[in-house]
Amino acid sequence: MLSALVLFILAGTPATAMSEGHGYLALGDSVAFGTNPLVSPSNANDFTGYPDIVAQRLNIEDVNVACPGEATGGFIDPTGLDNLCRPYRAAFPLHVAYTGTQLAFATNFLRNNPRTRLVTLNLDANDLFRLTIGPGPDVWPPSGCFVANLVQYFATCAVQNLEAIFAALRATGYRGLIVAVTYYALNYGDAAGVFGTHLLNSAMITAAAGFGVLVASGFDAFAPVAATAGGNSCAAGLLIRLSATTCDVHPTPLGRDLLAGAVVATIAASCPAASPIGCLDRSRS
Repeated sequence: MLSALVLFILAGTPATAMSEGHGYLALGDSVAFGTNPLVSPSNANDFTGYPDIVAQRLNIEDVNVACPGEATGGFIDPTGLDNLCRPYRAAFPLHVAYTGTQLAFATNFLRNNPRTRLVTLNLDANDLFRLTIGPGPDVWPPSGCFVANLVQYFATCAVQNLEAIFAALRATGYRGLIVAVTYYALNYGDAAGVFGTHLLNSAMITAAAGFGVLVASGFDAFAPVAATAGGNSCAAGLLIRLSATTCDVHPTPLGRDLLAGAVVATIAASCPAASPIGCLDRSRS
């Protein structure tokens, strides 16, 4: 039912326009890419991220340009903060081949595909992963922002980078749906881990507020299922299992589908049933 409602929401443009190029641009890191450490990275088609499930459910064609290890700085600038996206791209294929940054691809795509119906983004976990191992040779756009205190970093630098990303997407003239997808907790019973997840998510939520960006909560999507295993996302089958006792940080198909469901539900909730016409078509004419 949700998928049917969202199809109605996305149907504001005439059917002929829907056939003009791709309808959905997916941006982000390894979660959007669909990373699975048990699968050889030699063939990108072997990886399925939540954007692919969103596209299936909405019957819309997606362009998934997510890059494993992408951080907010590297998303913007080719020398920005990076957590292995650049070496990954040098060694292995992405779902879409492109040069330059993910942001450069995204803005060019939106300018050349004005009938784009949806953009999704999940980002900034790799800022945390990268910063916990210390500063590297990266240049920190846009103003050399680096704060050793992680709480301060995510309240300032991460927000600034994410705001710059949303501003650049909107500056193309795109007025359609943008949905930011927040992260899930690895263990909802681990107070420190939950705090870290909220830290990441708060930066995204803060940045999204000024640009008409919807927020799909990955945290809330995982929580009920994790609760069936005492809050442990690994034990609940939401994370890829590496051994009898350990899991990777990336979602299983079950976890991936929960994230996709959160995106679909968030879009549906954004358009009151009594007056759906108001959000049928926010893309430029």
